[in-house]
Amino acid sequence: MKKGSTIGMDLGDKKHQVCILDPAGKIIAEKEVAGNRTAMASFFKQYCGAVVAMEAGTHSRWVSQIAAAAGLEVLVGNARKLRMIWQSRQKSDTRDAVMLARIARFDPALLCPIRHRGEQVQMDLEIIRARDLLVQERARMIHHVRGVVKSMGERLAASSTASFGHKAKIPEALNEALKPMLEMIRELTEKIREYDLMIKKTAANKYPETEQLRQVGGVGPLTALAYVLTLEDPGRFAKSRTVGAYLGLVPRLDQSGQIDKQLRITKHGDGYLRRLLVGSAHYILGPFGPDCDLRTFGRKLMQRGGKNAKKRAVVAMARKLAVLLHALWRSGSIYEPKRNQPLAA
Repeated sequence: MKKGSTIGMDLGDKKHQVCILDPAGKIIAEKEVAGNRTAMASFFKQYCGAVVAMEAGTHSRWVSQIAAAAGLEVLVGNARKLRMIWQSRQKSDTRDAVMLARIARFDPALLCPIRHRGEQVQMDLEIIRARDLLVQERARMIHHVRGVVKSMGERLAASSTASFGHKAKIPEALNEALKPMLEMIRELTEKIREYDLMIKKTAANKYPETEQLRQVGGVGPLTALAYVLTLEDPGRFAKSRTVGAYLGLVPRLDQSGQIDKQLRITKHGDGYLRRLLVGSAHYILGPFGPDCDLRTFGRKLMQRGGKNAKKRAVVAMARKLAVLLHALWRSGSIYEPKRNQPLAA
């Protein structure tokens, strides 16, 4: 009896708004469901065989898992693509649920459905994100300490971020205010080192394919593991070139008639992995970067000149690096750093 029904679900923090359509598109029920596992499982059991649509968000992972286990077809829409919902002039939870149900009934492709990562992959990815949070907090503290000392007419000696907590010599007048913060910076540095060891062990024991990616100079355990966990399956992409667009490293398009504007990159996808790839590109272009085709490619782009020549070169290298890593991962081939140089000669 429930087969052919379409359910739109607007996920909230404590309650979820639901709209249920019959096969003819008529609203047969609108109600709220408590946002806990017991209530969700009880609700979905009544609609085995139906289609349920929801937006990606904090609760979409576990709600979609319960719905799939109950025998429903689950569609998790990409919130970035659903402009008609989040940009509506009369936005409400009830209207959002109705809109999700009608879109799923008319054409599910309009939801641009996403696929959640596996549970174990997500748990391992949280290790990397926790480390990133500590790194950001340590950077904020260091900037604060340097700013306070500078406001007193003095400056701290240059040092690496990891050794700042031990080498920083603050004025005696600021001991009471800044000494506890230096102790916290030292503790954060130790915790970050523990996370680094954890990441290396996780990559070596659970994801041996990261060794394939680390053949490329400038790609360490952190970048390789983040890349594997974010993409999860290389077979998701028919062509390696599409990975650059997936990570938001391609220019935005605004073309109409003979007008084709030159715009910045889209910055879609995982922002943290994009930052890691940009950091790897900076290293390859830097003074300690390995001699390889990537470095030659970036140097040529920098020679074109212009105010932002290096920035454009770094972004282009990060996009090329994302494509290269996927090709190595999918093929399992050996990386040749100077593959194109004999051809050029």
